[in-house]
Amino acid sequence: MNLFPTREVAIRGCKHLILSMTLVLLTAGCSAFRREWSAAATTPGPAKDIQGRWEGTWSSQTNGHHGRLRCVMSKKADDQYLAFFHANYKRVLSFSYTVPLTAHETDGVFQFQGGADLGRMAGGFYRYAGHATSTNFFSIYQASADGGVFEMKRPGR
Repeated sequence: MNLFPTREVAIRGCKHLILSMTLVLLTAGCSAFRREWSAAATTPGPAKDIQGRWEGTWSSQTNGHHGRLRCVMSKKADDQYLAFFHANYKRVLSFSYTVPLTAHETDGVFQFQGGADLGRMAGGFYRYAGHATSTNFFSIYQASADGGVFEMKRPGR
């Protein structure tokens, strides 16, 4: 009787552990987003600002992938915002992450830019640039191996 696992059993165990930990981390990010999304629903954003809830789509111009996108935008300082995104792909995969953005408003239009490292598995560092009004949000995103667009509007009640 062998008390030590074979190499194949040990590798399979490690793969299951890594998969389990990844699912736990992704689920934790998703539940944090759900809390933020729900909380933002109870306090509507200012009429002439980009704070609050957004929903729409993301679309990769590199590989054609696309999916649902939601965001909760929080103002951190005069021209500093934090975008908390939740993206879906093929209705089964989802990913939540934050991006600090610097935004400047002129005549009701906010021009913004920012970036965040989403990790090697997600494509590394992404840069974002776009514009938003109090009702419409458009951004391009670019990483070393992917690029595309975000298009969102305010959700219906």
